[in-house]
Amino acid sequence: MKGHEPHRAMRRSFLCRVERRVRLPAAVLLLGTLCSAASGPGASTLELKRRIALPGVGGRRLDHMGVDAGGQRLFVTAFHNHTVEVIDVRLGKPVRTLSNLGEPQGVLYEPSTNRLYISSSLDGTVKIFDGSTFEMLTTVKFSSDADNLRYDPHSNSVVVGYGGEKFLRGAPIRGHGGGALAFLNDAGTKTGEIALDAHPESFQIEKNGTRVFVNVPDHKEIEVADVVSRTVVARWPETTCAENFPMSLDETHDRLFVGCRTPARLLVFDTESGKMIASYPTVEHTDDLFYDPDRGRVYVLGESFIESWQQRDADHYDRAGQVATPAEARTGLFVPQWGKLFEAVPRRGGEEAQVLVFETE
Repeated sequence: MKGHEPHRAMRRSFLCRVERRVRLPAAVLLLGTLCSAASGPGASTLELKRRIALPGVGGRRLDHMGVDAGGQRLFVTAFHNHTVEVIDVRLGKPVRTLSNLGEPQGVLYEPSTNRLYISSSLDGTVKIFDGSTFEMLTTVKFSSDADNLRYDPHSNSVVVGYGGEKFLRGAPIRGHGGGALAFLNDAGTKTGEIALDAHPESFQIEKNGTRVFVNVPDHKEIEVADVVSRTVVARWPETTCAENFPMSLDETHDRLFVGCRTPARLLVFDTESGKMIASYPTVEHTDDLFYDPDRGRVYVLGESFIESWQQRDADHYDRAGQVATPAEARTGLFVPQWGKLFEAVPRRGGEEAQVLVFETE
């Protein structure tokens, strides 16, 4: 039957294009399988294992995710729905909805305190919940646009990026106002901050050092700060592209991965020298990317595809394949200890919002 393979491949490719343009129902699982298979030989790096429906979750945007690895729970921020959805990964379904949140975009579960932190853009708050009962314990107010959340092991603090107003009187305004990273203790008290030149997007904190790397797209640069002295110590310009939003860190090889949108590029920086050592064209409109240390891969989530890159050595990377996904799905979470990549898909027409669950191979 090998003589039929070219025709089958052409038909699969056609079906994938149709699915993205006409948005056929997500329940057509066979079509999803065909689309994955049509993405090339590297598509085997990720295999779609499950779809978790999010009934009643509306809006055109789902934002970042958090995880309780020990409790097998996933937290999904539904930006325009003003909720965070709590998913039981073992059951494969949502079990709780946290409501009345002002455009949530960041979520972090801290197991040492059993606290859940949710940052919101609309009201500039970080709300802290009990991780078991989901009772809201306190609200921390910032000037504007509370965004990404990370845990700093050096100070045992939760760090939130905020400020650098991106909107003025309802209109998008870039480059107005400064931004910062704020440090919160267990009680939600701000214990300090790192002043930045503009709004911080994704940032990554070293575990084996004291630096934090911060994407600052309004200034087309990466700002490097010290979390102990809480000062900026370096600024690395990005001259090949703009809109540097997602970021991931490979401490073993001293490499920092950054995703740009204009044009769409995957950049690789040497964290010792601050020099960019590689630049590759990648998927459009990326909003999340992750480094898989066990397999030496980078996963880039963008418009219509998840793209995998294989690390040949610290300075060289090969495109390992693409998996077709809905065009609106651009955010997710990679959980290394599970070997799973989750991608959030907002509601499309009559189709429910959902989370796609991929396993690495």
